Amino acid sequence: MANEILVLAESRGKEVRRITFECMAAAQSLAAGKPGWEVCAAVAGPAASGIAEVLSARGVSRVWLHENARLASYSTAAFARAYAELVRDIRPRIVLAGATFLGRDLMPRLAARLNAGLCTDCIELRLDENGRLHVRRPMFLDKILADVEFTREGPQLATLRPNLFAPAPESAVRASIIPWKAEIGPEDLRAVVREVVQTAGQSLDLTEADIIVSGGRSMKCAENFRILQELAGVLGAAVGASRAAVDAGYAPHSMQVGLTGKTVTPKLYIACGISGAVQHLAGMRGSRCIVAVNSDAQAPIFRVADYGIVGDLYQVVPLLAAELEKALSK
Repeated sequence: MANEILVLAESRGKEVRRITFECMAAAQSLAAGKPGWEVCAAVAGPAASGIAEVLSARGVSRVWLHENARLASYSTAAFARAYAELVRDIRPRIVLAGATFLGRDLMPRLAARLNAGLCTDCIELRLDENGRLHVRRPMFLDKILADVEFTREGPQLATLRPNLFAPAPESAVRASIIPWKAEIGPEDLRAVVREVVQTAGQSLDLTEADIIVSGGRSMKCAENFRILQELAGVLGAAVGASRAAVDAGYAPHSMQVGLTGKTVTPKLYIACGISGAVQHLAGMRGSRCIVAVNSDAQAPIFRVADYGIVGDLYQVVPLLAAELEKALSK
């Protein structure tokens, strides 16, 4: 088994998602100062050659490429088969991917095919002297941190929580790009994506945003989310929502932050009219700075907030947007 750390690239169309570069940076940190250890990346799909060129300039040794028109849309079985064949051939010690919707779906299937161990949603990684991976991951709605050690032989698989590692910088040195073959048949494409509909008005992915402005049930209607969108426009932020707001029809599910929505770890999270239910806290507790705006001084959100404003969000948020616009224009 090679002392190789393999990063599975994730893309949207022809664009590499930021979490891929974060995984590459985490892998490079693991390999740093350890003779014989290398970081590689793998990409599969019809536009894989263009993505491979981008990956090759991020400080990796090799980029494995599988260009296949049958992988135009994500399919769990097809992608798991393609990557499983690669892992069996090159036998890396560690395989990393993002703890995104795709990573959470793909990596368990890949681990099952490889009969390998998997640890998900990791926030810290380290290698011991025997090349075994040790990780730290939140559990029980982020209330405790668990230290996990891989003990079984074979590849060690892990997914990384987004926004915790700085993306790997570009390098002047280009890595070699090596094609690999995988037999993808009709039996691997039992579910086929016919259409992908982009949510209107949301250009920045919540899981990759440095700043998020979220609204809860107190927004009262979908039209009132424009108040948050104005503040988000000043800050260059993404707009999120609590489950209560989504269930009430104020926002689409793609904007939901929480246990049954997206887990986010931005630098700044502004919660407007969100009470702070456990389900919501599970999705944003890892934010570096939390600002809460709520008219109820006893709202649970204030227990986790770094800064709290007790007041009517319809008065506070526009004032906050105006003052921030003045400050940022100087």
